[in-house]
Amino acid sequence: MIAALRSVLLAGVLMTSAGGAQAEATHSILTFADLEGWADDDHDSALSVFLNTCRDFDDPDWTALCNVAETEGRENPRAFFELFFRPVLIENGEKALFTGYFEPELDGSRFPTSRFRYPLYRMPPEAKAQNPWLTRREILTSGVMENRGLEIAWVDDPVELFFLQIQGSGRIRLPDGRSLRVGYGGTNGHPYRSIGVELVRRGIYGAHQVSAQVIRNWVRRNPIEGVELLFHNPSYVFFREVRHVAAEHGPLGAMNRSVTPHRSVAVDPAYTPLGAPVWVEKDGADPIRRLMIAQDTGSAIKGAQRADIFFGTGDEAGLAAGRLRDPGRMVVLLPIQRAYALLPEEY
Repeated sequence: MIAALRSVLLAGVLMTSAGGAQAEATHSILTFADLEGWADDDHDSALSVFLNTCRDFDDPDWTALCNVAETEGRENPRAFFELFFRPVLIENGEKALFTGYFEPELDGSRFPTSRFRYPLYRMPPEAKAQNPWLTRREILTSGVMENRGLEIAWVDDPVELFFLQIQGSGRIRLPDGRSLRVGYGGTNGHPYRSIGVELVRRGIYGAHQVSAQVIRNWVRRNPIEGVELLFHNPSYVFFREVRHVAAEHGPLGAMNRSVTPHRSVAVDPAYTPLGAPVWVEKDGADPIRRLMIAQDTGSAIKGAQRADIFFGTGDEAGLAAGRLRDPGRMVVLLPIQRAYALLPEEY
């Protein structure tokens, strides 16, 4: 899944919940008139994305709605959502925060060359059997991975490879013009440590200055210290080659279906059901008012009002995603009976 190891957004130096007790959620049922910009959205596009994963529901309430969506829903998507859902504002005492993620593209090769020297590895069997396994430093310096045929491809930039591991999936552009897609294949079991936070701790940058590009530039300007900085994060991601997803489609999300730029969002499934429509009201620069579908997760995406918007593939998407760290509000659309069941008895 693309968001499996997006543990902390390096660009924002986010503070995330560290496995503490889940805060009790409150639920407020709204009307569609309460959703700013609702009438102006492209509900047909949202319905298409909803249909991409709604067939995977095994709950009767949701499967019934999926059947309706495939028939009557296509005739009037906005009416479908308004008739069968209710907007529910779910809160757990934390402020809303929207960030973005993307699918990186790296230059690489199926074979090692003088340029392409940094391998993407499959997960070795002993790493599956032992948790935690070796640290990032041990994996890359001990020779334990060498001469075992575990390499999927080689790339030309260790910093971009590090960020590919943060995103959890991406594409490798090959010299012949073709590309291969890689997805999350597991980790060594060590907790993620943010190198952005470490740069702030060392006094090299202020928290407001750190971004993915700033980190890239610093590591490249300081190659020896840069390698040590990357080793600060003991977590290491292994990959698998993804062959069954068409090139024009997005990477696989947590529901094992392709995510869609600007319509798929990663959420905390403790509060928001995967596959549910969510109304996004992102404030800040370039406000967003759009119906998206909760199709992904991420270990930094914790809380009822925490969401990560998928921006697409490549450098342009990466720049847009990296700039996003805005407040706002997220409202979950739930089947009517599910929505009212969440209210207290005295309501």
